[in-house]
Amino acid sequence: MKKILFLSFVLAFVAGCKNNESKYPSVAAPVAMVKAHEITSKHGDKRVDNYFWLRHREDTAVVNYLKAENKYLDTMMAHTKAFQEKLFLEMKGRIKEKDESVPYKIDDFFYYTRVEEGGEYPVYCRKKGSLEGAEEIIANGNEMGKGRGYFSMFASASPNHNIATLAVDTVGRRFYTLSFKDMLTGKMLADRIPGTTGNFEWANNNKTVFYSKQDPNTLRSDKIYKHELGTEASKDVLVFEEKDQTLSSYIGKSRSKKFLLVQSGRTDASVVRFMEIDNPKATLKVIEPLKENIQYSADHMNGKFYIRTNADATNYRLVSAEETKTGKENWTDVIPNRDDKFLEGFELFNDYLAIQETAEGLAHIRMIKWADQSEHSIDFGEPAYVAGISTNPDPKSTTLRYYYQSMTTPASQYDYGMDTKEKKLLKEQEVLGGFDRANYQTERVMATSRDGVKVPVSIVYRKDKFKKDGSNACFQYAYGSYGASMVAYFSSSRLSLLDRGFVYAIAHVRGGQEMGGKWYEDGKMLKKKNTFNDFIDVSEFLINEKYAAKDKLFANGGSAGGLLMGAITNMRPDLYKGIIADVPFVDVISTMEDETIPLTTFEWKEWGNPNVKEEYDYMLSYSPYDNVAKKEYPNLLVTTGLQDSQVQYWEPAKWVAKLRTMKTDKNLLLLKTNMEAGHGGASGRFESLKEEALMYAFVLDLVGVKE
Repeated sequence: MKKILFLSFVLAFVAGCKNNESKYPSVAAPVAMVKAHEITSKHGDKRVDNYFWLRHREDTAVVNYLKAENKYLDTMMAHTKAFQEKLFLEMKGRIKEKDESVPYKIDDFFYYTRVEEGGEYPVYCRKKGSLEGAEEIIANGNEMGKGRGYFSMFASASPNHNIATLAVDTVGRRFYTLSFKDMLTGKMLADRIPGTTGNFEWANNNKTVFYSKQDPNTLRSDKIYKHELGTEASKDVLVFEEKDQTLSSYIGKSRSKKFLLVQSGRTDASVVRFMEIDNPKATLKVIEPLKENIQYSADHMNGKFYIRTNADATNYRLVSAEETKTGKENWTDVIPNRDDKFLEGFELFNDYLAIQETAEGLAHIRMIKWADQSEHSIDFGEPAYVAGISTNPDPKSTTLRYYYQSMTTPASQYDYGMDTKEKKLLKEQEVLGGFDRANYQTERVMATSRDGVKVPVSIVYRKDKFKKDGSNACFQYAYGSYGASMVAYFSSSRLSLLDRGFVYAIAHVRGGQEMGGKWYEDGKMLKKKNTFNDFIDVSEFLINEKYAAKDKLFANGGSAGGLLMGAITNMRPDLYKGIIADVPFVDVISTMEDETIPLTTFEWKEWGNPNVKEEYDYMLSYSPYDNVAKKEYPNLLVTTGLQDSQVQYWEPAKWVAKLRTMKTDKNLLLLKTNMEAGHGGASGRFESLKEEALMYAFVLDLVGVKE
C-alpha cells in the first residue's frame, strides 16, 4: 500500500516567478495524491479532505512526500544558495560567540549560563561566594547535544544547592527526561523520570521533587507527581490529576516557599490549588473554584495570597486574601482595575511591591512601598520598546532586576534601586559587525482599522536607506492570539533586512493584550476576524502612508500567527508580494473536532467549540485550509516540523497540497519540513539562523536584491 501511495504522486509543471521566470528552474513540483476522506460534523455538515492521509507520520509515503517537497524547495531556491550562506554568516557574525548571561544570586551562589565559541547550546554554571570564585559546571549542553538532530535542555538546583535537576528533550515534542546530578561529587544519580513536561519544583527538604506529565496523545498536561530521590520513578505518587479535558495544569512554588501551587487553566478560565510543600500529609485546597471567563493566578508571602485576576476587572486587578480565607468573597483590592492600564504581572518583596503594567501598548514598571504606599516608576525614554521584571530570587532585596530592549536598542539587563531610584546597566547584548544604533530609527504609529479602532504599529528602518515615498520593501509581522502581546523587540538578524532597505513593522493586532484585556476579547472566538482585518488594514496603512511599496509588501507570522497568515492569504492575496507562514495552524475545524490531538479541547474557548453550530460555522468561514479557492495567490513559503507538538506537521502539509491544485498563478509555493525538529524549529543558536537565512533570501530575491 505504501508503494502504491508513493507511486501515486503526480507531477505538475510549475513555472517560475512571473516577474522573473528565468531565475527559477522549470522543474515539476510534487503534488500529493488525492484520496477523498469524508468528514461529517455533528451538525450534518459534510466536508471532503483529500489529504487526510498525510496525518500518518510513520508512513513511508508521507515521509517521502515531505522529503520531495524539501527537495523541490532546494531546487527552486538553488540560485540563492550562496546568498543564504552569506546571510547566515552575516547574522552569525553579529553574535558574540563567547558570551555569558548576567549572574543572579541565590543564597551564596551565583548562577549563570555561558556560550562557547562555535557552541550551539548553553553551558550551565555557578560560582560560590563571589564572581571571582571557581566555576562549577552544572551541565554542558554542547557535550550533551553533540551529534543530535535536536536538543533542548534547562537546569536548576535544589534549595540547598547540592543537587541539580536537568531536563532534556532530544526529539522536539516537548517530552523532557529529568535526571539529577550530585554537585558535591559531580556524579549523576540513578534517578531518571522520562516523559515529563519539563515543569518541576523542589520541596524544601531537598529530596522531594514535584513534576507534571502530559497525556501522550493530546499532550495536555494533566498529572502532577511526587518523586523521592533514590526511588523508582514508576513508584512516584500521583498528587493531582486534572480530569477536565478543557484544562491543562502546571506547578509553581510560592514566593514564601511554603506552598506548592497547582494551576489548571484554559484560555478563558483558571483555578489555583495549593498545599504545604513539605508536609507529606498535605492535601490540595482550592483558592477559588473554576468559573467561566474568570482567570486568576496567585503567589504567597508574609501570610497572604496575592492574586492577579480579571474577576470584575477587564484589565485585571491585584487582590490579597488570608491563607485560611481564600475565596473571592474575602478578596481585598491591592491594585484595583483601571480602564487605562493593563496589569501584566507583579513581584513581591519584603519592602516593595513591583508592578508590571501596560498603558497604550507600552510597558511600565512601578514600585509601591509597603510601609507608606509611596510609589514611583521607571522612565524608559523611547517611543517603542519592551521592558519587564526579570529574575529576582531574593524577596529581601531592595534591588529590582528588569530587562529592556527596543527595535534599535539590544537586549539589556538592569538593576534598579527601589530605595535610591538609580538604574545600573549590567549588560547590553553586544552586536558585532559594526552595528551603530544611531543608523536606525524606530517609530510607533496608530493605524485605523475598518471599524474605527486604532491599532498600534511598531516600525523600524535604517535611516539612510529609507525614503517615505512608497518605494521601500516592507516586512510586516504579527501574532494576535491567546492574549500574547507582541513587543517591539530587538533582533540582530533583522539588520540584514534593514541594511538592504527593508522597513520592518510589527502590527499589534487584536487577539493580543497590548491595549488591555478587551483587546484580547475582541480578537478571539466569534470576534476572531478582527485579528485578520486589523492586519490587512495595517498593511493598507503602511502602503497609504508610504512606509511600504504596494508591490513589495511581505507578511509573516507563526503558529497561531500562521493562522493569521493563512486567513489573509485567502482574504487579500492581492495585497502581498509574499507570505511566510511558520508552523501555521491552518486546519481549524478538523483540529478542533479531533479531541485526540493537541490544540483541541482546552482551546475551545480561544477558537470555538465545533459542537456549537454558531461557533462551528464561524470557524469554518475563515479556516484557511477550508477556504482555499481557485484564484491567484502570492508567493508562499511555509515551514513546519515533523515532530511539532503544538501544530501538527500535516496542517501546513495539507494546506500546501491543496493550494498546489487550486491556485491559478505561477508564483512560488514552497514547503520546508524540518525532519528533526518540533514547533520551535531548529535547536541551537546557529542552526536556527539557517532557517532565518532561507526566509530572508526568499523575500530579498523576490524584490530583486542580489547577493
